[in-house]
Amino acid sequence: MQLSFVKMQGLGNDFVVLDGRGKTLARDMVKLSQHLCDRRLGIGADQLLILKESAIADFTMLIYNADGSQVQMCGNGIRCLARYIQEQGLSDKTELVIETHAGIIKPRLIGDEVEVDMGEPVLEAGKIPVDLSGLVIDHLLPVADKTFPVTCVSMGNPHCVIFVENVRDFPVTRYGSLIENHPLFPQRTNVEFIEIINEHELKMRVWERGSGETPACGTGACASVVASVLRGKTQRKVTVNLPGGPLFIHWSKQDNRVYMRGPAVTVFSGQIEVSVG
Repeated sequence: MQLSFVKMQGLGNDFVVLDGRGKTLARDMVKLSQHLCDRRLGIGADQLLILKESAIADFTMLIYNADGSQVQMCGNGIRCLARYIQEQGLSDKTELVIETHAGIIKPRLIGDEVEVDMGEPVLEAGKIPVDLSGLVIDHLLPVADKTFPVTCVSMGNPHCVIFVENVRDFPVTRYGSLIENHPLFPQRTNVEFIEIINEHELKMRVWERGSGETPACGTGACASVVASVLRGKTQRKVTVNLPGGPLFIHWSKQDNRVYMRGPAVTVFSGQIEVSVG
């Protein structure tokens, strides 16, 4: 079977995008996503994004990690999907309404960038989910030879935010994997390692659940700003510098919603032969 695809990226966080409207792409979506995201045997990506119909919104976005696991939300991904919809001529709207497993998300196309209303952060442990109660702010988490004060937030998917002195040299691969799979997180977790530059700027590296370290994570940038505000380390408007580039995040005091703005770029398009049933 031949599939038409578009390869896209947001700050180096890359995606294979498929138009799945009116189609059954594969019986086994886990194997399909693993195959397409494989950087040697497939196209190569952090995640597979699938555009589907919606009864309550303009479109639906389904998201599969490189390991085949399905996730609720991806900030860089929804920016890329909005750009894909525009470039494919599927809608002439500049503000879209997208159904996700995390709820309704509204990306808005602004020139070369896309601004996304990411909704309200979830701070209650059981809803993130974290196997604790109440707010999870500076909870001491023993991991291997270290104990980390962690702050946990959901932006439609779970995040564990850790503040470090020097994020560039921090062993993200070693501790990210251990924290992602820690029993405190019943659905695993994304892990953000944060260095505060000043009250309006921070640096971030991210270990994404099911994908490993990636150059950028939109929901992770949002969660990191929320955690930084909760810890009194930054204001509510913050530039988050990631290895792939900057994202602008605003946690609005007026409506409690988090707004993210950044680029979304098409890399190439093509067709691929797949034998996944």
